[in-house]
Amino acid sequence: MAAGTNPELQNQVIYSVYLRNHTPEGSFLSLVPDLDRIKALGTDIIWLMPIHPIGVKGRKGSLGSPYANRDYRTVNPEYGSLEDFKTLVREIHRRGMKCIIDVVYNHTSPDSVLFEQHPDWFYKRPDGSPGNQVGDWTDVIDLDYSNRALWDYQIDSLCLWAETVDGFRCDVASFVPVDFWLKARAAVEKVRPGCIWLAESVHLSFGSWARRSGLYCARDTELFSAFDMEYEYDIWESFERYLKGSIPLSAFMDMLNFQEAMYPANYNKLRFLENHDQPRIASVLPDQEALVNLTAMLYFLKGTTLIYAGQEFCDDHLPSLFDKDVFNRNTGRDISALLSRLREIKGGFGSGDSFMASADDDLDIAVMERESAGRYSLGVFSLKGKKGPADLKLKDGDYVNLIDGSTVSIRDGSFFCQGRPVIITVET
Repeated sequence: MAAGTNPELQNQVIYSVYLRNHTPEGSFLSLVPDLDRIKALGTDIIWLMPIHPIGVKGRKGSLGSPYANRDYRTVNPEYGSLEDFKTLVREIHRRGMKCIIDVVYNHTSPDSVLFEQHPDWFYKRPDGSPGNQVGDWTDVIDLDYSNRALWDYQIDSLCLWAETVDGFRCDVASFVPVDFWLKARAAVEKVRPGCIWLAESVHLSFGSWARRSGLYCARDTELFSAFDMEYEYDIWESFERYLKGSIPLSAFMDMLNFQEAMYPANYNKLRFLENHDQPRIASVLPDQEALVNLTAMLYFLKGTTLIYAGQEFCDDHLPSLFDKDVFNRNTGRDISALLSRLREIKGGFGSGDSFMASADDDLDIAVMERESAGRYSLGVFSLKGKKGPADLKLKDGDYVNLIDGSTVSIRDGSFFCQGRPVIITVET
């Protein structure tokens, strides 16, 4: 793991905001009135998706993707001024939360300031023209990190923003050399001690394809040397297969156990059910009881929890990256109180807990354990909302379900699951 990783991140929650689609105004200052509500969800860190100007050349949709960055050192004027941005960050800090911003260091828009000033810092096709190495990313051109002057520019940019923000979510971090990230981390630490580093590592199949194609793509184990957290895309495809019914729940539990076995003891995988690149979980899992169980399981897993804005309202529409598309707060479903309570429970887990998961494939009930010196936590999650018996490693007796305060009675090492999530913690 990266030297200096804060173990407290394990028990924290990140809330992801796409400014364009968070409010009708879509500005820095329009987010401020919503900060108290976001904080009440149990949010520790607000992640702002890219705040920089968006390229025009090759633009997708009417407004373009925020990941087609035109200038690393200024803010998107559609969101407001630099002072507006700093005001927003101050308001986030005033409420006891931290702020991280997205940095897109694998590529820029074709009309970026960097390309205009330093065309030699970019990947070239065989015919000498700039391009990208992933075919469907038609609105961007790739940077070439064999040029060490590019490293200096990018690190200086990070240090500039670190004067204001608390950390960075690094887009497709796997495609940028780990040695660069290590050097960047060391430099930024002098400006912002304790800076938070989140890597968007890539899907297992995507990374495999990239390496077979001759592209640089760091493995998750390598990225952990420079980052505090990284995406759980290493097992995401197994999760998707489970949701589609093509593999049993136990197969996905095995992947969680494999993570526990292969990564450093203090590894931190970002846990999520959705993000701006993935379908809304409510569109995949419309049954409310099943959704509540899956959400509770999310918070029980080891690692920082991610909530994508709108998830608390069970919004089933994934907002467009390329057009104005404000998420829906009037769905008739609101699990904000549940998220707040789950964050309280999460805060009581140990950052160094051991973890083990098992499953009843017939009932789709996951049983998870977390344990450290003096404390044992048990989670039971009926992922299809089914009722049935579950065998548990607890002495017979009555226990309190931390989620809703109800009584859980265990007899002969088993209890009858009513289809609702259960989390129990006992002192050992």
